[in-house]
Amino acid sequence: MWDHYRMETAQPQAESAMTVADVSYEDLAGAIDHSLLRPELTRDEVIAGCRLAANYQVTSVCVRPADVALAGSLLEGSGVAVGTVVGFPHGSHTTSTKRFEAEVAVAEGASELDMVINIGALRSGDDALVASDIRAVVGASGSALVKVILENAYLDDEQKVRGCLLAESAGADYVKTSTGFAPGGATIADLKLMRTTVSPAVKVKAAGGIRSLDGLLEVLSVGVSRVGATQTAAILDDYRDRTR
Repeated sequence: MWDHYRMETAQPQAESAMTVADVSYEDLAGAIDHSLLRPELTRDEVIAGCRLAANYQVTSVCVRPADVALAGSLLEGSGVAVGTVVGFPHGSHTTSTKRFEAEVAVAEGASELDMVINIGALRSGDDALVASDIRAVVGASGSALVKVILENAYLDDEQKVRGCLLAESAGADYVKTSTGFAPGGATIADLKLMRTTVSPAVKVKAAGGIRSLDGLLEVLSVGVSRVGATQTAAILDDYRDRTR
């Protein structure tokens, strides 16, 4: 698998840097999942985050599982989707637990699920377990999007490629770099690797460390479709300032 991948991608691909002139406000806001996952967030902070997401008209909020119903009630009719996490942040939950988490999240109003793979299983070469784990969440998701978090900080390139291919084979809608809770987040090298590995039917989400407009433009330039962001207001205010 890895040798085949290397042969297919041996030739470097040219790319052009994206600037504010290349994108609209709607393009940028539509690429952002506003992240509200820190464990210490209070109810008031979650409410404020949901209101911010609605005000800036981002694509979604990604909230903790216990906050799904609250976010749904706050964002109803706003056009902002409610997402949550499954098996977060370490990915070592049993498959039955992840399936149950997905079912509850969807029942409470989540339309996007960001699940963490079984990282140890991938590193151990247990591809069957990794794939069945993802497939169980996809099966429980109904019409909700499923984004598979690889947690690249713990993986080598061969494992990242294998994780991407397993996620696609199991029916995932996205592959995602990171939880934001590991030692490292999204890198351009990883994003290029992931985008090249999966087919056009699967999208790529970057998370961890994208805190500026320039950072967002850079990852969009290499084929990323979504980003997880906590600095949403700063990013989009900067865009408005630069395009006045």
